[in-house]
Amino acid sequence: MGLVLACVCSYLIGSIPNGLILGKLFWGVDLREHGSHNIGATNAWRTLGKVPGFLVFLLDLLKGVIGVALGSLWGHTALALVLGGIFAIVGHSWSVFLRGKGGKGVATGLGVIAMLMPLPTILVFLVWLTIVYFTGYVSLGSIVAAALVPLLAWLFSAPPEVVVFGIIAAAFIIYRHKANIGRLMNGTESKIKAGHR
Repeated sequence: MGLVLACVCSYLIGSIPNGLILGKLFWGVDLREHGSHNIGATNAWRTLGKVPGFLVFLLDLLKGVIGVALGSLWGHTALALVLGGIFAIVGHSWSVFLRGKGGKGVATGLGVIAMLMPLPTILVFLVWLTIVYFTGYVSLGSIVAAALVPLLAWLFSAPPEVVVFGIIAAAFIIYRHKANIGRLMNGTESKIKAGHR
């Protein structure tokens, strides 16, 4: 019962639309009406600027961290940690506060893997950063970084539950980027560029 409560709390925390709240509260902007219409950090960066974009990224990442921490309160097993993290990602992607809509789960997923396997997370982040820096495509960096997660989990001998989570999370994030993949293939994907609000 305790783990169920932890998963519910993790889902509700994951559901908090940080980008929407910050955009409206401090800049008077509804991110759903600008750019990609997404409430995540990338659209916040493009629409509002670097500082707001970073704040949204950090807050969304913390959802994943808190989700895993909540799971650990009711059991220090790998399964409990993974479940807490999964429900944070589910909340972010299908928010109860946004009628089932939400972000793509990249920042929240990064928070989850940072708790589950810190060293591989550093490698994943460096790969993402390198790709984004040299290509300007956040989506490409996110797709490649997501695909690396299960491979690194296996290479670093993570528990089976974490490896399975890595496979599921990678498939989920890549699927959520299906429209971006189409735009990357036909050369119409937008590159990262900070707004000036």
